[in-house]
Amino acid sequence: MSYSIAEAARRSGLSIDTLRYYERIKLVEPPARDAAGRRAYTDDDLGWLGFLTKLRLTGMPIKRMREYASLRHHGASSAGRRKAILVDQRKSVADRIAELQTCLDILDYKIDHYDQVERKVLGTGATVEGISA
Repeated sequence: MSYSIAEAARRSGLSIDTLRYYERIKLVEPPARDAAGRRAYTDDDLGWLGFLTKLRLTGMPIKRMREYASLRHHGASSAGRRKAILVDQRKSVADRIAELQTCLDILDYKIDHYDQVERKVLGTGATVEGISA
């Protein structure tokens, strides 16, 4: 299957400008061109774009993504380095999840606290407006 740049952008969730940027910085190989010279993305291209999107969501820097993208062209000989990049990023994500879990715990604590305050205040006929953080 072949997709225009607009369709590839729609399917990947990336903008056309981002697709062109990723091509320019060598995160993606230039896609094949159709008879009219327009980019023609494949399902494999869309799969790679999906993976890149996930890497960005993990907070991986573009520089590291470029390294990974370059290494994939070396085949199995670069598997160890690619794995190391992903292991490092996984640790970073796990650390961030732990940090966010701590934030979530604090929010839950405060919400529970305000539930108790509201029950007390509403039970005495007072309003909640006077409660401060």
